[in-house]
Amino acid sequence: MLEHLARRIATILPTLVFVSILIFGLQQLLPGDPALILAGEERDPAVVAHLRETLHLDEPLPKRYARWVWNVLHGDLGESVRSQEPVRQLIAEKLPVTVELALLAMTIALAIGIPAGVASAVGRGTWWDHAANAFALWGISTPNFWLGILLILLFSVQLGWLPASGYVSPFEDLRANLAAMIMPAFVLGNAIAAVLMRHTRSAMLQVLSADYVRTARAKGLSERTVVLKHALRNALTPVITLGALELGTLLSGAVLTEQVFTIPGFGKLIVDAVFNRDYAVVQGVVLVTATAYIVLNLLADMAYVAANPRLRG
Repeated sequence: MLEHLARRIATILPTLVFVSILIFGLQQLLPGDPALILAGEERDPAVVAHLRETLHLDEPLPKRYARWVWNVLHGDLGESVRSQEPVRQLIAEKLPVTVELALLAMTIALAIGIPAGVASAVGRGTWWDHAANAFALWGISTPNFWLGILLILLFSVQLGWLPASGYVSPFEDLRANLAAMIMPAFVLGNAIAAVLMRHTRSAMLQVLSADYVRTARAKGLSERTVVLKHALRNALTPVITLGALELGTLLSGAVLTEQVFTIPGFGKLIVDAVFNRDYAVVQGVVLVTATAYIVLNLLADMAYVAANPRLRG
């Protein structure tokens, strides 16, 4: 296991180098010039030249890339050209909001998707199987922004139970925080739960037909023990992979959902940065997101070993 972990960690550094090159290179393809945008409508040539020099836009790309990487390695992600705030500070402000939303959404998705997938596989062909598949079809087909608007109309406008938008820190008022986050978390979790249900069902159907499951039943073990201890544990490997990828997607910022519910997370930050040609913010947010994906995949590999003892050694 330790040898496998060391090999996986060894692949992280070259992957991050490649990702950094990709992030910086693609950023340069965005149309528009930050210096012209900051110079205003009059665009005095002297001001534009000064801005290009200040932002190092007059330097060759390799030199700018080397400067950016050097600063990143020293914990400096740059400064926003619009707000003049450090990118690290902006990320530190927005990331906890998106992390909370992502964790709540994944909790809802796991609580619905995995039990529904297991029950659907165990009761294959029954009414529960058909109901679970109908739920999965609903979750996959329903646009998040449309479901979010419907929930706002029902629970905020009609019933008045929950706030329609906004965000309250859990450190200020935990109850108000949960009230503001439950609808967007359900919107995101609903879609992921549908995907998890389908993958769990497929993996469980394969495992339930395996020889070791038939042997466990022949030994007289209860159906509950066979399903939960023997079948589900071995069926979790593809589900863990999917869960890690979906969590990484949520951490990158659920743009539409955050816009609908006016949540000041990663989604709004990166959208505003792209429109404002704020290179430093875009590069910083994408780098943090890519790093989160890589770390989550590493954690998923470790979870494989915990879920399936046959992978140890």
